[in-house]
Amino acid sequence: MNTTSNTVPIPAGWPVTEEQARAVQDELRGRVVLDEPGPPPGTGRVTGVDVAYDDERDVVVAAAVVLDAATLAVVAEATAVGQVSFPYVPGLLAFREIPAVLAVLDALPCAPGLVVCDGYGRAHPRRFGLASHLGVLTGLPTIGVAKNPFTFSYEEPGARRGSASPLLAGEPTGPEEVGRALRTQDGVKPVFVSVGHRMSLDNACAHTLGLAPKYRLPETTRSADSLCRRALKETTPSEAPPVD
Repeated sequence: MNTTSNTVPIPAGWPVTEEQARAVQDELRGRVVLDEPGPPPGTGRVTGVDVAYDDERDVVVAAAVVLDAATLAVVAEATAVGQVSFPYVPGLLAFREIPAVLAVLDALPCAPGLVVCDGYGRAHPRRFGLASHLGVLTGLPTIGVAKNPFTFSYEEPGARRGSASPLLAGEPTGPEEVGRALRTQDGVKPVFVSVGHRMSLDNACAHTLGLAPKYRLPETTRSADSLCRRALKETTPSEAPPVD
């Protein structure tokens, strides 16, 4: 297994206001590809990404863990440490996380394959959550697997593993399916799956089930979260980038 690290540059022209960030979302949302099925479940590599913060030091740490999709064995992992690049605004969290996630993907020694985000894709008020944003910027197939349904409604899926129900947005023209509530373990609270980029919703759910053989959350999320927390604890004040 390969382990690497990286530092986080804030891209030139990165939005600094809510208005600028929403304008970027509006521009990039039209580039999301929704008519590709994505890679077959259980093939190639699949990568989990996650982000953690130290608000007192204004530090963000991102982690990426690459798994073999068939065996779920860890192939490679990477971390990145940087300065928080955007204030906390609901619906605009991607602008806090994307620079660190891009840096950590760049630090990987191999291609990530499908990227699984701990968050949302189309299940977002502006239909452009972190998974969609990351997919458009990298060209990679992406999905979001979230712990809660955000602002959307759903009926409780069946109690057995694999049961699912639509995650619905109440549009003026009628409800729109923006994702699915998916039961990954018998009798356990569902997760909320949405397409990010270059992936069908059916396939996104199939991947999520394949990545969650024992626990509620997919192994991609569990592995990236664990690495992210360890990396954040191991950072020192001298590692944090200076504030300009």
